[in-house]
Amino acid sequence: MRENAQPAFQSGWLMMSDVCKHCHNAPCLEACPTGALFRTEFDTVVVQQDICNGCGYCVPACPFGVVDLNTLDGKAHKCTLCYDRLKGGLEPACAKSCQPIRFSSVSFTSCSGGRRSGSEQLHAAGVDGAYLYGVPGAPGATGDLGRF
Repeated sequence: MRENAQPAFQSGWLMMSDVCKHCHNAPCLEACPTGALFRTEFDTVVVQQDICNGCGYCVPACPFGVVDLNTLDGKAHKCTLCYDRLKGGLEPACAKSCQPIRFSSVSFTSCSGGRRSGSEQLHAAGVDGAYLYGVPGAPGATGDLGRF
């Protein structure tokens, strides 16, 4: 029981996604001097291991801390959104194993409809600064996040 009337503040939780967002304006792609990072025909961002020289410029450029240098080969690695599976007409493994995610028809109108209504509920409750991060036109480091 709290000694005062203040509501409890739950500071022990960190809600974040640690997967690559395959940003439309991908800073990691822009930072790469060799062109090892490229945008695929599926609008995803992939590292070409045979071209990466391990300079690491992409690592601090990623606003989500997703890109990392492998200590064994010295090259940059990140999620490819299963580029090989997409090329074969399959869905990414994460989408296959997680029922709420269906990448074949992802759009912000279909994927985030429930979350968008959640931010609208917060607006109705007087929380004017609530928004869904990454939606086109919303505040955020990358603008439109694309796939997510």
